[in-house]
Amino acid sequence: MGFWQKLFGKKSNTKKAEEMKPNKSLEKNLKIIKEGFLKDCDDIVYREIELGKEGQYKAATIHVDGMADKKLVNEFALNNLMVMARGIDPEPNILKKGLYELVEKQNIAVTELKEVETIDEAVTNILSGETVLLLDNYDKIIIIASKGWPARSPAEPETEAVIRGPRDGLVETLRMNTTLIRRRIRDHRLKVKNYQVGVRSKTDVSVMYIDDIVDKKVLKELDTRLNKIDIDAIIDSAQIEELIEDKWISVFPQIQNTERPDVVASALYHGRIGIVVDNSPFALIVPSTISAMLQSAEDYYERWQIASVIRMLRYFCLLIALFAPALYVGITSFHPQMIPTDLALALAATRRGVPFPAIIEALIMEITIEILREASIRLPGAIGSTIGIVGGLVIGQAAVEAGIVGPLMVIVVAITAIASFAIPSYNTAISIRMLRFLILFAAAAFGLYGIMLASLLILIHLCGLKSFGIPYLSPFITFLADADDLKDTLVRAPQLAMNNRDINAVKGQKNRMDDKREETFDIEKKE
Repeated sequence: MGFWQKLFGKKSNTKKAEEMKPNKSLEKNLKIIKEGFLKDCDDIVYREIELGKEGQYKAATIHVDGMADKKLVNEFALNNLMVMARGIDPEPNILKKGLYELVEKQNIAVTELKEVETIDEAVTNILSGETVLLLDNYDKIIIIASKGWPARSPAEPETEAVIRGPRDGLVETLRMNTTLIRRRIRDHRLKVKNYQVGVRSKTDVSVMYIDDIVDKKVLKELDTRLNKIDIDAIIDSAQIEELIEDKWISVFPQIQNTERPDVVASALYHGRIGIVVDNSPFALIVPSTISAMLQSAEDYYERWQIASVIRMLRYFCLLIALFAPALYVGITSFHPQMIPTDLALALAATRRGVPFPAIIEALIMEITIEILREASIRLPGAIGSTIGIVGGLVIGQAAVEAGIVGPLMVIVVAITAIASFAIPSYNTAISIRMLRFLILFAAAAFGLYGIMLASLLILIHLCGLKSFGIPYLSPFITFLADADDLKDTLVRAPQLAMNNRDINAVKGQKNRMDDKREETFDIEKKE
């Protein structure tokens, strides 16, 4: 059961279909599939054929129009069966073995062929894009690998664009995504374990990990949580993320998501686990920490000095996005003595005639910015960015001229909005935006004391938060165990200095680089 079902004591109203064994009669099997499982499905293609010299042995293929590769089915399955298999005339006592072996080993020229023993499995394979082959007088069903639905080619991710780095991104096809990741990890210890989640959707899910690096406890916990999911359908990886995370009530995302195969590959090299879901271009990475949420793929493709400065700037932007409006409200409302005299007089002059207290000013502007941000997302790209910029300028200027808010408040809200865009993880940025309102109300009630109280509550919550057993604030609260983990947090140390994997890797596989780093590449010195 999922967390909501556990919380409210509800059981799933979906029941797995009773498994049905196939009959030796081809006609009966076709009738069961046509009138039982796939009734009123006009996109299902049935093709009955005859085998043997006299056409005395019957067979049939079934596939979904548009999901199976027609060229593969026609040229490498039907053509071979209808032309080459007509020469077989096995004796009755070896009919079963002879006909099946001819079909399996000599006539169907496809890379993957398997057999299933229930009609339920056959129907699931049909709806997954495979082609089913039924043979008369044979009580098993042959599955021909023929998936061939339209697929989007890998393109640069829009949500994680970088200046320097790979340009390919994950797509909605599961096997293409696992291929993009495996292309970067040519190691036989890279494992791919498949699941089917969703009673009705039967969505394919692949769990990827490097066997000798991953923590087996985390892997076992993930396996348990995936197997406990009881839901009718999985449409996107976001649903799995919500169903397997540790604390669903927390606003902080405990599972990292990404559109970039290089990010997934890098995480696997550090002992983490990738979860790829069919029909979703977003892969999940577990376990995750807050430092991972604030890292960008570009940090590792630029020089370490540049990456370190940008990363520190990113942390500073997080503080601005979280505290700037609250500090404005707290200081102007409760602690004006902290402001220099000249600035206080200038601020008082700009707020002359404003009929609302500072908290109302902040709420008006913050809510307006959030509405503009949400509206710009829903509009087409070029129009959305234009509406966001023009709308913000026009509304801010009009609000100041109308005397509803002060000009400094407009500046503070604008800087806050810009700073929130510097956070690489979109769902982390949303969490910060939500908590900003909590801290804002605390500042309106108690001033700076309220900001400190709200910050302590958030910090206490973060200290108790875990992602698959890994503390969410790692390595900031676990650096005493391994100080090397701090080399990739607030700053990004040089590659030569980061010779160990992070906290997620199993103890025996911490080292990732040879320790012989003293060699110099100075040509003059060598000469």
